Amino acid sequence: MSLTDTQQAILALIAERIDAEGLPPSQTEIARAFGFKGVRAAQYHLEALEAAGAIERRPGRARGIRVLQPPPQAQRELGLVAAPAQAFDEDALRLPVLGRVAAGAPIGSAAGIEPDNYVLLDRNMFFPSPDYLLKVKGDSMRDEGIFDGDLIGVHRTRDARSGQIVVARIDDEITVKLLKIGRDRIRLLPRNPDYAPIEVQPDQDFAIEGLYCGLVRPNR
Repeated sequence: MSLTDTQQAILALIAERIDAEGLPPSQTEIARAFGFKGVRAAQYHLEALEAAGAIERRPGRARGIRVLQPPPQAQRELGLVAAPAQAFDEDALRLPVLGRVAAGAPIGSAAGIEPDNYVLLDRNMFFPSPDYLLKVKGDSMRDEGIFDGDLIGVHRTRDARSGQIVVARIDDEITVKLLKIGRDRIRLLPRNPDYAPIEVQPDQDFAIEGLYCGLVRPNR
């Protein structure tokens, strides 16, 4: 079972905290570190890590987590945990906000439009480095920690692997989903059981617009 970027980053956080403090983070601390609205998303990712054999959770213990396999990448490389404040000035990115992307049904193209505004952010919050931001509309990616109103970083590329979270265009509509490439079909999967997968039809104009590489949660 492969891990998502978010799950790899959570695994790195757990390993780092155990190494530094002797205790893993609580579910509440994980949710806060990754911008989740509640502990449910953190619990989902911990269950996935346990199912993959990356961690062991000890029943009845609030912080009963043991790392069984080392994290494949450091947290900072995954760009899902903010870097220290002192690193911000030298690593600042000025990113355009190019419109909206659907975490639900596709809602319209962001291609070729003028930026709504620009945001100054620390480049260490993202991996790979983003080219622009899109504002999320909908909650179909909530179990990946991507919520309505979030600004997601997008690294512009036409290439993506199965299992990556992508921004995709279908007939001039834009959506963010988990890419699954099969032998004879391409599917875009939500991370919310309330939504159905999107199966790309042979007669549709389909393209990868970019890779999801982290998010910013504006103050609500």
